[in-house]
Amino acid sequence: MKTIILLLLFLFFISSTAAQIVYEPLYKTVYPFMERLSHRGIIELNDLIKPLSKKYIADKLLEAKSKVEMLTDLEKEELEFFEKDYFLEIEGFAEKNIDKKYLSYFEGDEAERFRFFSYSDKTFKLNANPILGFKLKYPEKERILHTWMGISTYGYLLNNIGISLHFQTNNEKGNKLDIKKEFTPETGIIPEVSDYGRDISYTEVTSSISADWGWGNVVIAKDYIEYGYAKFGNLVLSNKAPSFPYIRIDLKPVDWFKFTYFHAWLSSTVIDSAKLIEYKRDIFRDKYMAWQSLTVTPLKGLDISIGESVVYSDKIEFLYLMPVMVYYLADEYISNRENKPGDANQQIFLSISSKDHLINTHFYGTLFIDELTIGGLNASLAINPTYGGATTRRQRTQLGFTLGLSVTDIPIDNLTLNGEYTKLYPFVYGHHDPAQTYRNSDYLMGHWMGHNSDLIYLDLNYRFLRGLEANLWGAYIRQGSQSYSRQYTQPEPDFLFGLRNNYNYFGLDLKYELIHELSFETSFKLTNISNEQKDGLFMNEQIREYSFLIHYGL
Repeated sequence: MKTIILLLLFLFFISSTAAQIVYEPLYKTVYPFMERLSHRGIIELNDLIKPLSKKYIADKLLEAKSKVEMLTDLEKEELEFFEKDYFLEIEGFAEKNIDKKYLSYFEGDEAERFRFFSYSDKTFKLNANPILGFKLKYPEKERILHTWMGISTYGYLLNNIGISLHFQTNNEKGNKLDIKKEFTPETGIIPEVSDYGRDISYTEVTSSISADWGWGNVVIAKDYIEYGYAKFGNLVLSNKAPSFPYIRIDLKPVDWFKFTYFHAWLSSTVIDSAKLIEYKRDIFRDKYMAWQSLTVTPLKGLDISIGESVVYSDKIEFLYLMPVMVYYLADEYISNRENKPGDANQQIFLSISSKDHLINTHFYGTLFIDELTIGGLNASLAINPTYGGATTRRQRTQLGFTLGLSVTDIPIDNLTLNGEYTKLYPFVYGHHDPAQTYRNSDYLMGHWMGHNSDLIYLDLNYRFLRGLEANLWGAYIRQGSQSYSRQYTQPEPDFLFGLRNNYNYFGLDLKYELIHELSFETSFKLTNISNEQKDGLFMNEQIREYSFLIHYGL
């Protein structure tokens, strides 16, 4: 608590000379729009870590407007549409005489789009919209109804403090509901079960308070953080797990360097047995995460990033509150170099991104190292009495990687092709202490398909007109045993050990954003599942799923 109070005081102190930022939710369609422009070299976009701030997005829209002659006719319409959504932020640039030559469009009230509530003066600015949604899903002969409602609001105070709140209640009804939402890229939920398997309710809330001082910002929030460019699941940080509270600092003192740090409070779902008798109710073990990365841009369109994270439990460690620290050495200091239960769970990750070095193309790759030994890279012969005789003794190589590309407007304008391959070796994300696994609220914070798996993903996206697009996609997943029981045994089992499951997906999604916030969507998904049996044969299952969705505000 003292830490939070000190950080709040720090935030308000720096806000006396700072500007304001508010992060844009990850589902906003402005993200793929900016991605496509960056793939073509029209704008320089640093989107490895998301969400991005509304202020940053507005700046990128102004950058695109300065090169409007490079845009297709459809992109010009899309730019005009998004400019209206960020009127407050662009207006703020105008007040500070920044990029005024690009602001002629924003003269007059017609530049602002419709909102249910909007207020603005020199002291306080606030926008608010309701959230309403209705989805019908038909997996085979079943029917699932999902409805939700809530409010989304954000604002700025004294041009120094940014605030946001997104609150949403959900209800799902139907037979065979996927309550856990485990093997799916959908964000996990914490349900309040009223009729198990037929009726579930749950809430989602994100909020933030932030300040910005030009070359950096600090945010206290409960929100999602993504790291990576993958389209069907990120290795390092994804939006698979529910949102978590964190303190985040971003520093960008020069154009070619960026540093990001956050400290998060996670949900372990592991009961603290030592406190069970004292409190006479379930008390869960405290769980935390410290995370940092630095990104360098040696030349336009090329970003190289390296970082590390640590998941630890039971009490806050001051060393992990330091924005610049080597977590591996910090853990050695804390644990006195004793490898015992309770030691922190550390990870290292790297990423590289190349945009428009091959025309209109984005190449990207991410490496996630959960545990790696030299013996894991160079197998050596060893006598293993458990297996008898000389065997190839491989030490732990718990890592995963993603390689992908995205090609825009080739060979047809407004067409985008995405393709990627992801591989997760056995036991990635695991740990001997259940309170220190790479999970929040019992959902993986990395890739949703889990360890001992690989994935090939392809999609074609075509935009017919402003707001109307179709996405044709397919994926193939191989998944071995999901047990961690052999994680610390030698020799390490082969990739895809255990009984194997194969998943083939084919999908078609249609979406039309009629006006700001109001969208209609329909989709078809065909899933073929092959489960290996103990006799070596495979049992096959095919699932067809249709859905229709209308929503405002989300």
